Amino acid sequence: MFCSGCAYQQTVKVKYPIWGEERYLATDETGSRHMQILMPAQPESAGACLLIVHGMNEHIGRYGDIARYFSDRFIVAGMDMTAHGLSNSVLLKAHKSIEAGASAYDAGRAFLEQAQLRDLQPMRNDLEQALGYLIKRCDKLSGNNFRPVFILSHSLGSLVSASYLLQTKNEALKSRIKGIIFSGPAFSATEVPGWRGRFENPLIRFTFHTHEHFLNPHGEPLPLLLLNQLLALITVPLQDGLIELVSLPGLRNLFSPTSPDWVSQYLSDSEEERTRQRNDNYIMRRCVLRYVLGVEQEIIRFRRNMAGFDTPYLLIYSEQDPITPAWGNIDFAAVTRNNHQHNELMQLIGKGHHEQLFSTPALREQILHKIDDWIERRMGNGR
Repeated sequence: MFCSGCAYQQTVKVKYPIWGEERYLATDETGSRHMQILMPAQPESAGACLLIVHGMNEHIGRYGDIARYFSDRFIVAGMDMTAHGLSNSVLLKAHKSIEAGASAYDAGRAFLEQAQLRDLQPMRNDLEQALGYLIKRCDKLSGNNFRPVFILSHSLGSLVSASYLLQTKNEALKSRIKGIIFSGPAFSATEVPGWRGRFENPLIRFTFHTHEHFLNPHGEPLPLLLLNQLLALITVPLQDGLIELVSLPGLRNLFSPTSPDWVSQYLSDSEEERTRQRNDNYIMRRCVLRYVLGVEQEIIRFRRNMAGFDTPYLLIYSEQDPITPAWGNIDFAAVTRNNHQHNELMQLIGKGHHEQLFSTPALREQILHKIDDWIERRMGNGR
């Protein structure tokens, strides 16, 4: 881990990809959130508004082709969430430096902005702000005709969006969301493939199990309940204390792990897309452990309450994805499928890649058509 921390480099050499009209939305805290918007040639003709929500450690600039696919008939927007893309002060400086003529910018400290993320609440705040801005913009363009609004989310962005819709008290905003598309949602813990998994997966399962049972009975028989609670009460404070220690300033420079090599092989079924992803230096490949722990705890909290999720959804996932394994999607669908008549699943049988929206051209076209058809069906019906 020590050598990994010393060797890590992130050098930005190109400008950040801009695919739409830019906006920087002020936040209550110091800083702003970077947003892009793309519209049809005649915005008043748009049938709906679509917000794209990116995943963990990536950025909304990657979604230019997806935005353009929908922008001939929808108003499409996307935001870089807290600590990501141009909402990350280090990456914003990198972009501006390259724009000003510099040949390279050292962005190796960009991942440290994750240190502020103990949970996903800052990102849920970002989502609410982005939705609020998009809805106002859409209503103004349509003369307050209240176009339907949809969310297209990926991975951690799906967890952020789903948990927001599940717990928000802003009923006026929630009522405007006519549906959400989940792509490879982070509803489960990673399962490391291959020989590494023999060593790492038992530890991942152990930490997930103990946090899931910590002070939360699961209806198991009393002897098992007592065993689970005792195990959790002893180990969880030790785990959390250690992770908090190595997430402190100074130590987090050494103990923040980099993405293992196997991850890049499971992002897409397209070698071209995998190469593009490897060469994208606005993607962070290192994580503060406090952030990782916060994501795990968010997954556990969401799973505890997910049966109450009632927004119509299209769920797209790969059968053999090890990054966000299928069991999380299966569990989610089992308790929510009947909550709305338009809830639908698209399982990619035999596929193991995580970024379905960045599949090979033929498969991506099939997925985009599926999303298109599902949105059109929702637009033709009431809630």
